[in-house]
Formats: sequence, structure tokens, C-alpha cells
Amino acid sequence: MFFQRSNYRHPEFRQGALDSLAAAPGLAAWGLMTGVAMMKSGMSLTEALLMSVLVFAGSSQLAAIPLLAVGAPMWVILATGFCVNLRFVVFSAHLRPYVMHLPLWQRLVTGYLTADLSYVLFTRRFPHHGGDAAQRRAQQAYLAGNCGVNWVSWVGCSVLGVVLANFIPTHWGLGFAGILALLGILCSLASSRLRLVSAGVAGAAAVAAFALPFKLNILVAIAAAVALCLMLEETRLNSGQAS
Repeated sequence: MFFQRSNYRHPEFRQGALDSLAAAPGLAAWGLMTGVAMMKSGMSLTEALLMSVLVFAGSSQLAAIPLLAVGAPMWVILATGFCVNLRFVVFSAHLRPYVMHLPLWQRLVTGYLTADLSYVLFTRRFPHHGGDAAQRRAQQAYLAGNCGVNWVSWVGCSVLGVVLANFIPTHWGLGFAGILALLGILCSLASSRLRLVSAGVAGAAAVAAFALPFKLNILVAIAAAVALCLMLEETRLNSGQAS
């Protein structure tokens, strides 16, 4: 998908890139600060550069950095990254019908390049999978443009942060710009009462479980929001059938 030249000439490729550009400055600032944090934690230049390119997962990186700094066991670091990124299991399950017609290696590349923002924008643009060959090509082109800008914004500035770590003080707080970018996406998606309820429940659960180790409050928030929304949806369907 990302290596098919025809996708780059498709109008949806440009649309996907433009949609992702809106949040690119915030993600770039967040990536820059992550690169700085990796070097400040005591990682070598090689380790930081490899982590920037291979571990395309901002929350997982930020969760692992303090553990690396204190010399935590490797299994703890890996388990933390696994738990923090469990939400991508939900994302991939939802995206599976969109990409099952692609070869395995292309699905793997898609899984690596698809981040939170890419998933949100893609599913908003294409809420339903399937369609004819032209529709699938449009979906592939959009995701390629979207993920491409997202990857370059994060990884490029993360590498820049690694290189310029000695000149960028951590107290600048650039990571907050990334939070604002994601908050803007969240607000734009809160278009129904059910989505508003899920966002509120997730936020409350994350705060309530903040003291849990290894960022497990994120998992608690996801589980609480999903469970409540499933119950509300089932109740709505049952009431509709009864009437």
C-alpha cells in the first residue's frame, strides 16, 4: 500500500496528508521532546536513534524511558510497553476488514505506521469498510498519505530531538503541544451523546486509577469506556426491539 506509486497520485492521498497536517505541529513538538527525554535519561546516541525509528509509539516510549533510566528489568520495560499499547489491538481489530485483501507484508507495514491519529482520521473518513476496487484504492491512498505525514512528523522530530538534546532544555514542556493536538482531535470526534459519555468515562477512570503502576490507568480507562458503551448500546437495541 505505501509502496504503490498509484496511491501517491490518488486525490485521497493528498486529502489524507492534509488532514494529518492539522495536528502535525503538535505531534512534532511531542516527538522532539521525546527525543530529548531519551538522551537525558542516559541512553546512548545509537540506542536513542534506534528507539526513535523502530518504536513508533509515543506513549510506550515515554512510559519506558523512566524505567530505562532507573535500570528496571527488561521484562518490566517490555510488559509496560505492551500494556500501554494494548489499545492498538482494538484498532487493528477494527481495521482488519479494511486491509485483509492486502498481502501479509503490507498489512504488517500498515500496522507499524498506523498510530492513534491515523486511526481516528481514517475511520472518520471511511466509517464503513468494503466497497469495490475503486473504494479500496481510495482507502489505501488516504491511509498512506495520513500515516506518511504522521510518521515523518513524529520520527523526524524525535531524531532531531536526539541530535539537539544538549541544546533543548526539558523545562520547555513541548510535549504539552502534542497533548493539545490530540485533544483537538478528541473534541472534533465527540459528535454524539454516546461518544461524549465514553470520553467522560475514560477520562474519569484514567484519573481515578492514576496511581496504578506502568501506566495501567490507560488500560482501565479504555476498558471502562468500552464496557459502558457496549452496555448502553445493548440497552438501546433491546429497548428498540421491545418497542
